[in-house]
This record gives sequence, C-alpha cells and structure tokens, in this order.
Amino acid sequence: MSRKTLSILVGLALLLSTNPAIAMPERSLADLDTPGTHRTLILPAANHSPVISLGSAIDPQSGKLVEGYAIVHYAKGGNSGGKPGGGTAYYAFLAKGAKWKTVEPWLMNPANASGLDGTTLFNDTAADISKWEDAADGAMGGGSIDILGSGTETTDSLSADLNAPDGTNEVYFADVSDPGAIAVTIVWGIFGGPPQGRELTEWDQVYDDVGYNWSLSGEAGKMDFENIATHELGHSVGLADLYSSACSEQTMYGYATYGETKKQTLESGDIAGISKLY
Repeated sequence: MSRKTLSILVGLALLLSTNPAIAMPERSLADLDTPGTHRTLILPAANHSPVISLGSAIDPQSGKLVEGYAIVHYAKGGNSGGKPGGGTAYYAFLAKGAKWKTVEPWLMNPANASGLDGTTLFNDTAADISKWEDAADGAMGGGSIDILGSGTETTDSLSADLNAPDGTNEVYFADVSDPGAIAVTIVWGIFGGPPQGRELTEWDQVYDDVGYNWSLSGEAGKMDFENIATHELGHSVGLADLYSSACSEQTMYGYATYGETKKQTLESGDIAGISKLY
C-alpha cells in the first residue's frame, strides 16, 4: 500500500468517527432474517408507552396524507406509560369515525419459534377476524360485515411498516425490542379532522416469539395466540385499549397474562364498540 493510499484511508476513518452526519447507516427498523428466529422489530423509543406515534406519510394506494401509530400490548404490570382509551367506558376508539372504508387483503407468515403449526395459526387469525366482523352488526351469530378482507398464508419475509405504509397488511412473529411487549399492532390512517373524513388505511401485526412462548390451548406459562390475536385485531378494526379495572373482562382490556384465554370471546363492551363504529 502506498503512503498516499494509507493517508487517504486514515483521513477517511477520522472523518467518519468525528462526523456522524456521514457515518455508516444504523440497522433498519426491521431486518430481514428468517421470521421466528432473529428478526427484530425495533420500536421508536417512547418510554414504554402503549401508543407510539410514527408520524405522517403518504399512503401509496390513496395518495392521502396519513398518520401511523404502534399500539403495544404489554404483559400485566409491564407498562409504565400512559393510558389510551380507558375511563369507565366499556369501549374506546382509536379516533371517533376512524374505520375501514375499503376492504383489503392481508398476508400472514406464521413461522414461529414455539413450533406451532402455521396453517392452524393462519386459520385461527382468520376466525378471530370473523368474530369482529360478525359482531359489527351489534350481536354475535347474526349477519357479518366484511371489514378486513381475506388472508393469504405465505412463506415470504414480511416487514411491519414503522416509517410509512407500503400498501400491504402483514402479520408475523418476531422479536420486539420493547421489554414486556407481547405483540404490536401498527395502524395507519386519517385520525384527525371531521369524523366523517377519518379512515383506516393499513395494519400490521408482530407477535413476540423471543420474549414469550406461545400456545394454541391456553397452556400455563405461555401466551395463548387466540387470546392475544383477538385483542390485537380489535385495534386493526379501530378500537383502542381499555385500562380501567371495571373493563378488565373486556377483550380490549390492555393487559394480558400467561395462560389467559378470556379474550378469545368478545364481551358486551367490545360488541357495542365495533357495532357503533361500523
């Protein structure tokens, strides 16, 4: 190596170390390792808040300016942040009038570190969506409103959208950077302005299979997938968390525990909320 080349390399190293504006880029918000192993969803730092603002971006399908929020579901006692929704009401909305006005498909890569059957997880998710759609007419077992569309099971690597929507609704398992986070639902939409102009435009979900083991049968010491997924899908259709102890039996109650299964079914407040919204 010539003296001139060595001098250039040393100078470049010094420049990178003293000028962060041109330093090497940080890792992406969601890397592209195999789902269910080392993939990590890195949430913006928000002091363990259950609702994290992701800012604004242009929706690629409608061309509208939309806002994004990451809604974090914590294990009971695992969140020290504020309390969205709540109060003494038995339901709460992400924003009054913010609902789906178009029907879109969704994708799920069910690969997971707990060894659960992927097709069973996919079918469970579809059934959990049907619970909310069935309840949108004000009662279970009646008619059904198509809200979240049909799903497709895939082996493709999926990536939740923390920077801007990408036009695809995605569900998968991964590590979540926030300690105590069981799952995260990311929702993009229009949440401000007159209620009649508000709408939801995209949703993604990530279930943490590094911090938690998962079960399909309510096993002790594991998170029950149907229990958590039914709650998370409440956010996907436009409902917010509840934190009042009076709401602890509702599916949209904001905390969960190991082996819990009571969120598998919708309760009176959940049904009232979804039917009022749609």
